[in-house]
Amino acid sequence: MEPSVQRRDRDGAAFLTLNRPDKLNALTVAMFRELRAHVEAIAAETDRIGLVVLRGAGKCFSAGHDLKDIAAGEKPPKPWFQGETIEALANLPQPVICAVHGHCYTGALELALAGDLIVASSNAKFADTHARWALTPVWGLSQRLPRRVGAAKAKEMMLTCRAYSGAEAAAMGLANFCFPEESFDRDLDALCTEILANSWFSHRANKRLVVDTDGLPLAAGLAHEIYKGEGRGPDMEERIARFTSKTK
Repeated sequence: MEPSVQRRDRDGAAFLTLNRPDKLNALTVAMFRELRAHVEAIAAETDRIGLVVLRGAGKCFSAGHDLKDIAAGEKPPKPWFQGETIEALANLPQPVICAVHGHCYTGALELALAGDLIVASSNAKFADTHARWALTPVWGLSQRLPRRVGAAKAKEMMLTCRAYSGAEAAAMGLANFCFPEESFDRDLDALCTEILANSWFSHRANKRLVVDTDGLPLAAGLAHEIYKGEGRGPDMEERIARFTSKTK
């Protein structure tokens, strides 16, 4: 039996793929168990993994929380296990890209919001449909969505339950990029290459700075940057030397 979350490493990036394509990658407790194990392993691999990409197999990223799993009385290993797993993904030391094609609805949107970057295909469809099913978010959407798109737009998505295209997601700031469907994989790979070419030390340190100062007043954030920032990385001299040798 194939795993419901596959991992493949390439050129310093770990690619995690939601792998229930016949069920539109609907999210189950079993999937979150596998995702959690991958996330915990990757967190300890900063020397060889500099970027994490989460995407879906088949036609879409994910249609969301598996309603059949809910109806059957799903039994996570502990309360709030899925939300904690999404938090662990968001808090990985490495930058995380969530690459979205096709459906990204409700629970899947909560999962995608763990990404430092969201990359959308032009065929992507983003929606929060909690209200359609008389549900409320418990995996972080009520906090992460307003922080990404603003409170007014987040409430619009939550109240209307309407779907937004990849281009609309990019326009509102939900997605960082919207790539054409026909070149999505190539454009995603190019973005990964661009990020991985920069200092992995800086990526981890800069991510920590942004996360640790979120919500602080400006003066406190500036003080944190000065006194708790990590400064120069071990690869600084080598990078500057390479640059200066090219310019001579």
